[in-house]
Parts: sequence; C-alpha cells; structure tokens
Amino acid sequence: MQDGYYSEKLNADRLFQVYQSDIPQVRTYLRAETDFVRSRLRGDERVLELGAGYGRIMKELAPYAASITGIDLSERTVELGREYLRECPNCSLLVMNAHSPVFSGTFDGVLCLQNGLSAMKGDPENLVRQAVRLLSPGGRAYFSTYSPKFWDYRLAWFQEQARKGLLGEIDMEKTGNGIIVCKDGFTATTFGRSELERLGEISGLPFVVEEADGSSIFLTVTKEGRPAI
Repeated sequence: MQDGYYSEKLNADRLFQVYQSDIPQVRTYLRAETDFVRSRLRGDERVLELGAGYGRIMKELAPYAASITGIDLSERTVELGREYLRECPNCSLLVMNAHSPVFSGTFDGVLCLQNGLSAMKGDPENLVRQAVRLLSPGGRAYFSTYSPKFWDYRLAWFQEQARKGLLGEIDMEKTGNGIIVCKDGFTATTFGRSELERLGEISGLPFVVEEADGSSIFLTVTKEGRPAI
C-alpha cells in the first residue's frame, strides 16, 4: 500500500481489522496463499518476510520454520505485532524499510506476499533484487499477487474495508482492470503473470510462475548453489 497511507491510516489495529473478513472466499484465499509457502518449507529454514505487517503470516508459518524475521515500515504496526507474536519464540519483528534492508546474514527463504510488490510503493525490481541478495545458496524467494480470477472477491473485500471505515469509499468509475481506486486518493494495483515473469528474468536466477488455488499467482526465484551444511 502507499507508504504514507499505510503509515498514517492503515496501520496497527486498523490493519488487523483488514484481515478479519466476513467473506468466505477471502478467508480461503488468505489460507491458500500461506499454505503455498508452508508446503514448501522443510522446517529448518531461516525465513525473512518483507512488509510483514503485524505478523499474521509469520504466526501461521512459525511452526514450520526454524526462525522467521519480519520487517515493516510502521513502528505502530510492529509494536502491535510484537504483542501478537509474543507466544512465538522463533519470530522477531523489526522496523525496517523493505527496499533497503540491512542484515549481517542471509536467509533460506524470503517472502514478499499479499501483493507486496505493489503494496510496498517503490521500485518492484529493487524488492526482487533485495530479496535475492538476502538469500542463502539454495534458498527461495516467494512473491505473490492476485489472480485475475479473484477480482470479484478482491473488490468485495475492499468494499468491505470501506464500509468498516478502514479505506475511503471505492470510486467505481475509476476502478477496474485490476486497479482499485478510493475517493480519498488511495490506489491498489496488482501484477499480472507476464509482469511476474519479467521480474523473474530480471533476477537472473531460475524461476517459476504458477497459480495457487485460483486466487494467487506466485513468482518463486531460486538462488543457485548448495545450502550450507
């Protein structure tokens, strides 16, 4: 989401409310997105999530990884997240910009989920570069966006958020073709399969683009080399 909008209006408890959806298809989409990554973890990985919010995905994946570190730009959201994750000893949440993360080590998996390539405003190519830079040999980076098949439910989800006062009213005249525009100036975009393939090619590493459950499209990039023993 747009950095200013996210940090000022859609953070902490308000962000938490976004995911308390009454729409069954949205709840299924959120589970399927997480399950896609969970099914590919061995259980001994060190994982990093870019744009982790309050740690919703981290908490779900915590039992399936050795450790999960999340970074987010909003101090208020990270404060809420640390409380949310208090019973997950292998999780840590830090205030950090995903476009310029600073770590002394590398990770076996890097996540940029929930349409993060669009949500974290800035150069998406840089997000891919940063994720690849932080990967250990043999590690994988996962980027997800919405499938076009999910459009009707995605729009209904945003309309639900608007009714709750979490977003501005949806401008239906300007909304369409994967783009949702709110009358308060907020705009939510997404990536198509061809755009994910282009980002995969830019990474210079082996990659695959595939659909998950008819609701998400994933770009998975693998860093060549043997994992450290």
